[in-house]
Amino acid sequence: MQLPNKNEYVLIHSYKHDGSIHRSWEKGYVLNTTTKATIVMNHHTLVNESDGRIWYTREPAICYFPHHEWYNVICMIRKNGVYYYCNLASPTLYDGQALKYIDYDLDLKVFPNGSYKILDEEEYKAHQKQMHYPLEIHDILWKQLASLIELAKNQQGVFEASFATYWYQVFLKERGLS
Repeated sequence: MQLPNKNEYVLIHSYKHDGSIHRSWEKGYVLNTTTKATIVMNHHTLVNESDGRIWYTREPAICYFPHHEWYNVICMIRKNGVYYYCNLASPTLYDGQALKYIDYDLDLKVFPNGSYKILDEEEYKAHQKQMHYPLEIHDILWKQLASLIELAKNQQGVFEASFATYWYQVFLKERGLS
């Protein structure tokens, strides 16, 4: 398994099930990478949407890309706490230039107070029909969603209060900003 180099920038590419590009991030700073996951920092990063829109990320975000799980998590660091945006997605791969995954539309947003909201169910249903998601993937995604909700409720893994702040401090220290 090829992994990105720590302390370097990588591209991040999100695809749809049919192979079309969905979204790309110009760069992510690799804070840590193991065979389990890659942790990346984004801040004021250029994002290109498949519909031609271009925008920049607003706040610092720690991005957790597991290599064997069907999700990824963006921990957005804001003044009033950490917000988590979880993409139900294929395991993340690295091809030597970019971290890549298939976005399956379904998302989970977890708020600093621990409450959460499932997002984009209608988009998921429409794309499931349009792109013929296999039943196996459907089952994996819904089990993964239930697992993410439990992790969030129990403040475990990426949802531990110290996870995002720890990696943000690592970034600041490595870049000489702390």
